[in-house]
Amino acid sequence: MAGVHIPIPSPGASGVKPDGTATATCLCGAVQLSFPVEGEDLVNTFVCNCTDCRKLSSSMFCSNFTVKDRSLKHLRGEEKLSRYAQNRTIASGAFMEDSFCSICGNLMYRRSTRFPGLSILRIGTVDDFNLHESKLKPQFEQFTEDRVGWFDGVQIEGIPRHDKSRI
Repeated sequence: MAGVHIPIPSPGASGVKPDGTATATCLCGAVQLSFPVEGEDLVNTFVCNCTDCRKLSSSMFCSNFTVKDRSLKHLRGEEKLSRYAQNRTIASGAFMEDSFCSICGNLMYRRSTRFPGLSILRIGTVDDFNLHESKLKPQFEQFTEDRVGWFDGVQIEGIPRHDKSRI
C-alpha cells in the first residue's frame, strides 16, 4: 500500500501563526488540525496515567492538551478520520469518542460526553516541537494512582499531581 506523501513541517520548525494558532498532523500527514496555543480556548495541558490512555498510546502515559471545539479547525483530512466511542473503560462512565487517522492510525483527539465543547489532543502530534517545551508543557499530572511503579511521574517542579481525573 502506497503511503500518502503530504509535506509536514519539520520537527522544531516554528509553527505558531500570528493569530496564536499552531498545527497538529498525523504521522502520514493526511489529517491536519489547527488549534490555539494561547488564550481561553487553550484550556489546559496535562499528563494522564489512566489505563485508557496507556492502551491508546501503547505506552505508560499520554501527554495531552485540551482546547475548546470552537477553535479546533480541520485543515485537511477530516473525512479520513475514523471514530470509535465507548464508555466501558472510562472511569467516570461517560462516553469517550476517539478520532483516528484511518490511514496511519494516529489518534488525533478525544471528546467526552462529560465535557461537551472540548477536545483533548496529544502533544506529540503538534508540528512545532518547540511548543512541547513551552506553551504545551504539562500543567498537572492525573491518575497517578494508575501510574506504573517504575515511573516517578512528570519531573516539573511544583506540578500538581492528582490520583483521579482533573479535567
